[in-house]
Amino acid sequence: MAVILDGNSLTLSEFIEVVRYKEKVTLSGEAQIKITNSQKIVEEIVDTEKVVYGVTTGFGKLANVSISKSEVSRLQENLLKSHACGVGAFFAEEITRGIILLRINALAKGFSGIRLSTLERLIFYLNENILPLIPEKGSLGASGDLAPLAHMGLSLIGIGKVSYQGNICEVKEVLKKYNLEPLTLFAKEGLSLINGTQVMTSVGALTTYDAIKLAKIADIAGSLTMEALYGIREAMDERVHLVRGHEGQINTAKNIRSLTNNSTYLTSQGNLRVQDAYSLRCMPQVHGACKDALNFIKTKVEIEMNAATDNPLIFDHDNIISGGNFHGEPMALIFDYLKIAISELANISERRLERLVNPSLNEGLPAFLVKNSGLNSGFMITQYSAAALVSENKVLSHPASVDSIPSSANQEDHVSMGTIAARGARDILFNTENVIAMEILASCQAIDLREKKTLGLGTQVAYDIIRNKIAFISEDIVMSPIIDKMRQLVIEGSLLNSVELKVGKLL
Repeated sequence: MAVILDGNSLTLSEFIEVVRYKEKVTLSGEAQIKITNSQKIVEEIVDTEKVVYGVTTGFGKLANVSISKSEVSRLQENLLKSHACGVGAFFAEEITRGIILLRINALAKGFSGIRLSTLERLIFYLNENILPLIPEKGSLGASGDLAPLAHMGLSLIGIGKVSYQGNICEVKEVLKKYNLEPLTLFAKEGLSLINGTQVMTSVGALTTYDAIKLAKIADIAGSLTMEALYGIREAMDERVHLVRGHEGQINTAKNIRSLTNNSTYLTSQGNLRVQDAYSLRCMPQVHGACKDALNFIKTKVEIEMNAATDNPLIFDHDNIISGGNFHGEPMALIFDYLKIAISELANISERRLERLVNPSLNEGLPAFLVKNSGLNSGFMITQYSAAALVSENKVLSHPASVDSIPSSANQEDHVSMGTIAARGARDILFNTENVIAMEILASCQAIDLREKKTLGLGTQVAYDIIRNKIAFISEDIVMSPIIDKMRQLVIEGSLLNSVELKVGKLL
């Protein structure tokens, strides 16, 4: 069943259904009426030659240059051509689908003046998976994601390449297959296509969704490590966490208790030691803080997914207002926050990995988790790789939003760099997925090196799934493909879903 877009109610889960699982979209009837009414106002502006930014004027510093009625269409075409200055690799398919979806949803609010037929062509591209090739780099994140969105817009007027049915084609060739002609843009339509935060929001929304799932996987990883190191169960006691009161912390401790329920690997205070190291004992406090951050970020992302980010905004005939909703600062700040939250999941995971491989810290396990250490190096360099990724995350976590470079002859004198923040968060997510995958591999290896005991209800499920795909490592092998296979298990969903079937939904 298609997702109905009205500009106001798109959720993160619906966003994922469309961009990742290719659910179709359609406009609500109310949205179609609003779009049509707004476009009629633009027609009247052009007919009366009223001075309105971006409709009958130039752009940015050129806002004082008047454009004649006969040139308004060419103005919009020139806007897309001149602004298509992106460089670098192209965005992944699901990010591009997200960009198109979010731009459709923003325009569906009816404050932009675009024609319904133009918006329907964009919907057609999304539903048929005709995806413009959009370079990743080149957005300042204010005046919207101008450069990347211009590349999207060019495809509507028949310029540029698209990804279609597994091939890279000229967009005109694809349109011919459907007996369609490129569009000729009307007044304001080029501006309506590129004036917004949909690139940073698409990247950030996908990253947020995946990070929320990864935080639950981190609880599984940490629980396996806790068992492998004979961790102390009392640190997860509900009373400890209720007296502090943070939801994420309370939920994480509950997850760990559920995952390790009935485990005979866990110990009690004073059995082997009085306290665990922080990377074990403080998992609820650290993972929980990350989860609280992610939940906050999700609320802000869903607001932006349903935001009007155009300029000017058309409210009615007498109220066409130039503002700054295109400015990416609300997203830039939270995507910098997102970078920090995901990085911390990797930071503490790498410290647990270090405890597993270090014979001075791992409660009697062989050095680097391999028999015949010396001849075999085991997981020694796995920890090196994790440390490198964690260090890279620290560099990537430097806030993009505190930087600004003036543009458009200093008319646009403060910009957000929000798209850089979002892209950085996506890179950090990839690194963190790998670090957590390495920890899981090491924890399962450690468990196999221990005297056989009973794993927890949830950790046993996770262990069984992993061992069904990845065998115990008895002597040195090439680790990279094993790590990649483990990362795929982390991100594909089956591991988390199977564990939740056993212990209930993780929080």
